[in-house]
Amino acid sequence: MMNVPLLDLKLQYATIKDECLKVTEEIYSSQYFILGPHVEALELEIAGYCGTDYAVGVSSGTDALLLSLMAAGIGAGDRVITSPYTFFATAGAIARVGAVPVFADIDPDTYNLSPESVNRIVEGLPTAEKQRIKAIMPVHLYGQCADMDEIADIAVSNGWLIIEDAAQAIGAEYKGKRAGSLGDFGCFSFFPSKNLGGFGDGGIVTTGSKRLFDMLVILRVHGGHPKYYHQYIGGNFRLDALQAAIVSIKLKHLDAWTAARQANAARYRQMIKDAGLSGYIRAPLEKHDRHIYNQFVIEVSEKRDVLKDYLLKNGIGCEIYYPVPLHLQACFSYLGGKAGDFPNAEHAAGHTLAIPVYPELTASQQAYVVEQIKAFRDDNH
Repeated sequence: MMNVPLLDLKLQYATIKDECLKVTEEIYSSQYFILGPHVEALELEIAGYCGTDYAVGVSSGTDALLLSLMAAGIGAGDRVITSPYTFFATAGAIARVGAVPVFADIDPDTYNLSPESVNRIVEGLPTAEKQRIKAIMPVHLYGQCADMDEIADIAVSNGWLIIEDAAQAIGAEYKGKRAGSLGDFGCFSFFPSKNLGGFGDGGIVTTGSKRLFDMLVILRVHGGHPKYYHQYIGGNFRLDALQAAIVSIKLKHLDAWTAARQANAARYRQMIKDAGLSGYIRAPLEKHDRHIYNQFVIEVSEKRDVLKDYLLKNGIGCEIYYPVPLHLQACFSYLGGKAGDFPNAEHAAGHTLAIPVYPELTASQQAYVVEQIKAFRDDNH
């Protein structure tokens, strides 16, 4: 039995260990742990990488969303349209500022927010409810950008802000533009398992607006400007210098790691086809320019949960993202969501499975993954 973890960060660390130890020793010696020059340097680097004018380092991807909503002035009673098929933080941040998530269904091929569904949902709302919508929060899920032209058209025609949840999409592109430069805010996560991850929690917000940048910076430190003088109520959303330094080191390697993920994705596609598995599982669709494959998520026609258990027993790491759509989560029951409301999201929740795609994954490991899927399919038909 071969061991194929879902992600192996130890292999990545081995290639950058000396750089990491050197910069962490510098930080320990300086005793400058919060914000400071390492954070400022990373902000400039990320803004340049994403093609935006500004970036603000924050404490997590979740806090990037929360801070963006606060900087946008979104609060009690406001509505924000988003996807029900995403990590909890997307809608959780909306609720935490007192606003109400308004869900629309996803595209069945990309799993990203469907502009057609957004239009249907909005058209079905009473006029008073429509007027309370202040923003739309598309999610660039699994490393591929949402249909941003159509989403932007809807947002502009209604006067909404666009807050990109790009936590899984650093470097992804849509018509030549990078995730994080396609809306008013771009929200990224540096959680260790992300394509660009730190050694703990961290995140960043990108924006092209000087006014919004200034507000993000003020709200990041409890709304104080100058220090101890508060016109706003903000929060403690500061990024650690240590995390910024590690992410800065990794950023230099990110494009090479992305290319390796893309090569692994292409190899999977060919292996799946050669194994005659195309009727049983479906590989991710590459709809837009640059899919960065934060995850490689297959759609399984039947017995997804049984397949997952079989792969785990045979040494293959895999994960279900996400088994319960947000409109069916207990904490959002007050919204009145029910099964059948968003069939594409519900289908994805019941049929998708992430398999390993990390840059250091070998062809022989991939072959083993596909062989085990085929063995399961053959034994269960």
